[in-house]
Amino acid sequence: MNHLDTDALVMAIWALLFLIVVVKLFQSIRLVPTKSAHVVERLGKYHSTLDAGFHALVPFVDKVAYIHDLKEETIDVPPQECFSSDEVNVVVDGVIYISVVDAVKASYGVIDYRYAAIQLAQTTTRSVIGTLDLDRTFEERDVISAKVVEVLDQAGASWGIRVHRYEIKNISPPETVRNAMEMQVNAERERRALLAKSEGDKQSKINRSEGIKAEMVNISEGEMQRRINEAEGQAEEILQLARATADSIKTLALAIEAPGGQQALRLQLAEQYLQQLQGLAKAGTRVVLPKDLTNFDQWLQGPDLRN
Repeated sequence: MNHLDTDALVMAIWALLFLIVVVKLFQSIRLVPTKSAHVVERLGKYHSTLDAGFHALVPFVDKVAYIHDLKEETIDVPPQECFSSDEVNVVVDGVIYISVVDAVKASYGVIDYRYAAIQLAQTTTRSVIGTLDLDRTFEERDVISAKVVEVLDQAGASWGIRVHRYEIKNISPPETVRNAMEMQVNAERERRALLAKSEGDKQSKINRSEGIKAEMVNISEGEMQRRINEAEGQAEEILQLARATADSIKTLALAIEAPGGQQALRLQLAEQYLQQLQGLAKAGTRVVLPKDLTNFDQWLQGPDLRN
């Protein structure tokens, strides 16, 4: 190798070293976005956690070992087979909502916190469903979710994560059990329909009987009021007749007491008597006359009408 080749090789080496230094200088500049955290190691040992903003690292010494997103994220829990307490096999899947709250623990406390959270959620779901009957698994989803969140929170304290909630997406029983449940639901619907119809008929009969009862009460009250009104009318009629009779007697007494009243009364009575005799004679009725009918003046005087 001649002198020119040696110089070229040295220049190439220095150029490569310069390029490496430039690359490292650029890599040492870190712009951390919002809701992110960069875990920095210095010579293989944890050094610091970079928050959002501009940061400069020491080239060839510092290294960003882990990058964590601090926003809440959704992790699907794959479907798994679980057995209920009544030995029915169901397939359950869900979704976990978690976020990183401690980047250091999330980096060094567990190898993969997402995988660990999924596995723990599945095992907890299996254990909780194993204590419930099949019917209760559909009714107590909140109980299952709350238990999974509780267990994940306890483990998440050492993993640097926080579990916000866990939701069960589907609980799928076997086809035979699903058909039996559908038949049970249909039977329950028919029972409720029959019950509602019977309740409607019962209420209809009750309303009809109450209407008849109210009608009979109204008729009886109307009849009672009619009789009361008639009785009051008859009483008022009798009272008015009695008052009129009393008034007529009083007027007659006053007329008799007046001068010439007795003579006028006798004359009126005689006229009425003669009119009645005339009517009887026209009708062909036999009439017996007093012996002294010619002494009409003395007969008219008669006794004292005031006695």
